[in-house]
Amino acid sequence: MDFDGQSSYPTGEPGKEWPCLRQFCVFMENRVGYLHQLLKLLEKFDLRIIALSTVDSVDVAMSRIVLDNYERARELFELSEYTFFEKDLIGVELPDDTQPYMRICLSLLQAEVNIDYTYPLLYRRHGRGAIALCVDDIDLGIKTLTEQGHRIITEKDLKDDDEYI
Repeated sequence: MDFDGQSSYPTGEPGKEWPCLRQFCVFMENRVGYLHQLLKLLEKFDLRIIALSTVDSVDVAMSRIVLDNYERARELFELSEYTFFEKDLIGVELPDDTQPYMRICLSLLQAEVNIDYTYPLLYRRHGRGAIALCVDDIDLGIKTLTEQGHRIITEKDLKDDDEYI
C-alpha cells in the first residue's frame, strides 16, 4: 500500500501514520446558541467546515466536525474552553456507480470491517461527492478500499480549492 504524497496524521501510537481525516468531537451544553458560538469561533479563525454532525440529548450535545486544517483546528480547540477529543476517519470519494454507498459498504463488508457511523462531506471533485466513515479497523478499511479502487481523501484534498465545483 503506497500513500506517497498524501497527508498523514500521527495517532496515539508513535511512528504509526496513514492517510485519513481527523474528526473533532466537541461537547457542549444543549442550549440555544451554543452551536452557533462554536461555528462563529471556527469562522473567526478562517477554518472551513467540511463536515458537521450533531448528536444531542436533553442536557448535552456532541458535534462531530471535520475541518480543512487539522493543525490549526487542534490548536484552537486546545486554547478554547471546549471539551473535545479527536478521532481518525476514512474519507472516501463516492464512486461513479448507480449505488455508490452500496459499493463502498460491500467492499468493507467483504473484509469484515464494521462501519460505526458515516456522514457526508462537503466535498465535490470530478463531479463526485464524498463520505466520512468511522470504522472499527481503520488500517484494514483504508487498505481494503484502496485495493478495491476507491479514492481515499486526505486533508490535502480539503485544502486544495482549485478543483472544487
